[in-house]
Amino acid sequence: MLHTMRWFGPHDPVSLMDIRQAGCTGVVTALHQIAVGEIWSKEAIQERIDIIEQGNHQYTPLHWSVVESLPVHEAIKKALPEREQYIENYRKSLRNLAAKGIKTVCYNFMPVLDWSRTKLDFEMPDGAKALRFVWTDFAIFDLFILKRPKAASDYSKAVQELAQLKFEVMSNAEKEELQNTVLLGLPGSEEAFHLENFQSLLDQYQEIGPDALRENLHYFIQQVAPVAQELGINLCIHPDDPPFPLLGLPRVVSTESDLASLMEASPVRANGITFCTGSLGVRPDNNLPSMIRRFADRIHFVHLRTTKREQEDPLIFHEAPHLAGDVPMFEVILAIQEEEIRRGGEQIPMRPDHGHQMLDDLHKKTYPGYSAIGRLRGLAEIRGMELAIARMI
Repeated sequence: MLHTMRWFGPHDPVSLMDIRQAGCTGVVTALHQIAVGEIWSKEAIQERIDIIEQGNHQYTPLHWSVVESLPVHEAIKKALPEREQYIENYRKSLRNLAAKGIKTVCYNFMPVLDWSRTKLDFEMPDGAKALRFVWTDFAIFDLFILKRPKAASDYSKAVQELAQLKFEVMSNAEKEELQNTVLLGLPGSEEAFHLENFQSLLDQYQEIGPDALRENLHYFIQQVAPVAQELGINLCIHPDDPPFPLLGLPRVVSTESDLASLMEASPVRANGITFCTGSLGVRPDNNLPSMIRRFADRIHFVHLRTTKREQEDPLIFHEAPHLAGDVPMFEVILAIQEEEIRRGGEQIPMRPDHGHQMLDDLHKKTYPGYSAIGRLRGLAEIRGMELAIARMI
């Protein structure tokens, strides 16, 4: 695989030299400074390329390998009249990226929120810090902090009772921490959502169920994938994280059948998948090696991480060490390498995802899940397994 690491730009506390010394030759980044829906100009793209390649004459070369993400405007997700303009802007951004030689573009179609967690510093047995999601804690936010209308219908009576008991003994600081965690903005963004207007964002999806959202996703990909195909760009959708509905919002990229439906909606190869083993692996009904083999030709980017379902409950999970969770990492890497062989040795871009905060990084401020040392550990473990499997086959 082509080893890459995500970099959030010049303000990322993890430097390009850190990424280079981790053993990566690819950088995964985005122009977070550009508002969602606006066109990425050739000049802005070239500026980021120049920054990434600045040390290439002296050190191991780095290149911008993958865009993550070129975000999809909410107007497209909601099929508002102005979506046509935003789709045209998206196509123009793709053309500008292709003109600068960037050919892999990751995106997602999650309404309002991107990935969601309820704890950003869950302490592991070894003292490292991990991301965690607990359904009862999410219910506390939904029922008693946000107070979303009709929220109770999304939770069992047992969960509601447990959430109320826990909420009643939480300190104000604990409530604030939970609220801030759920409302965290996109990775790389300095902005978070605000409780005061968050409900209004949810209300805009009251009439949009899973069938409508799926139809809007298929419409979007049918408009942009043929252009990407002509440009030689591979689009790759990131699965929902976590892969089930939240806050009354539909999610339609969570299962094998979801992915199959999307691949059929636009049969061109440019309509592809970011295969995130952590997101898809939360659900025990997702057979990851089987899914890789089914969609092999459409997998253009891979996120390798693993989550651990606690008490076999997919609604409670944490980010586990890369080789120690519920993801069968050996079988996953084997299936990916088999596809690379089928492609004649083509390297599929891969990045280790959501590393633990550990060692010296415990004393630094980094983006949750994106500290240097935890991802370095994950990459080292994956690289070792990858080499062993390559020798085996």
